[in-house]
Amino acid sequence: MTLKLEHVTKRFGEKIAVNDLTMQIQPGEVLGLIGQNGAGKTTTFRMILKFITLDQGEITWKGEAISQKTKERIGFLPEERGLYQKMTVEDQILYFAELHGMKRSDARVQLQEWMKRLEVVGKATDKVQTLSKGNAQKVQFIATLLHQPDFLILDEPFTGLDPVNTELLRNEIKRCRDHGAAVIFSNHNMSDVERLSDTLVMLKDGQTILHGTVQKIREAYGRTRVYVESKVPDQDLLNIPGVLSLTKQGSGRSIKIEHSDIGREIFKTVTQEGYVQAFVQAPPSLDEIFRMEASSHQPLD
Repeated sequence: MTLKLEHVTKRFGEKIAVNDLTMQIQPGEVLGLIGQNGAGKTTTFRMILKFITLDQGEITWKGEAISQKTKERIGFLPEERGLYQKMTVEDQILYFAELHGMKRSDARVQLQEWMKRLEVVGKATDKVQTLSKGNAQKVQFIATLLHQPDFLILDEPFTGLDPVNTELLRNEIKRCRDHGAAVIFSNHNMSDVERLSDTLVMLKDGQTILHGTVQKIREAYGRTRVYVESKVPDQDLLNIPGVLSLTKQGSGRSIKIEHSDIGREIFKTVTQEGYVQAFVQAPPSLDEIFRMEASSHQPLD
């Protein structure tokens, strides 16, 4: 049930919104699609759903073009939420469920289970306009997942949610993945992307500049970040050739180094007296990589 995008391009007048995009998503896989505003993420989602037509390339699901029947098996959470404020939660959910081929009786039972699981504050008979923003977002999430889709498209699913509710939704996405759904989502919080994604695609001005597993992408930048908790003075660490910067982080210090071999010299320095409270050498975080690539003028080879 692989979703494939092959050499997909979309133009709006002279602007190329998406340029020669190729990627695929397997069942039971989560793909994080990242990029700055205007990078082409939402345009990609809309092409998959056939809301807009592509100019070049091909998009297929299980080897065939996306059809109306295929779309019934897709769960889509748009960035601009689409709940009808004056309808009750139940009427709205049942309406969306029927659009995806569910029986009202089955949807009504599952709605109650979902509201308990996502800890929605309110009743199914409440109008959407009476719900808090967070609870309304949970209801929209339920509408997206109630029909147990084979493929999920989630555009900024955690926007406006507190950490507790973000964790609730994150766990449900993982549960869908574990039951074999293919998931593609966008998010501006790189911590969420790193925690959820199996693979990653970063777009910049419609171009693909990063593509691969999160770990391989991070490792490609080298283990150039060191976190250390030690009594060694800052200046002693800054005097080591190849140390680029040092900043306080929690009870320790974060050190940026020119290349990974410098980590050995730092380790020797902080362990001269034997014991060191903490020493970790790792690649840059996904957030750092995003910022580097977003500000770079040239795509990563």
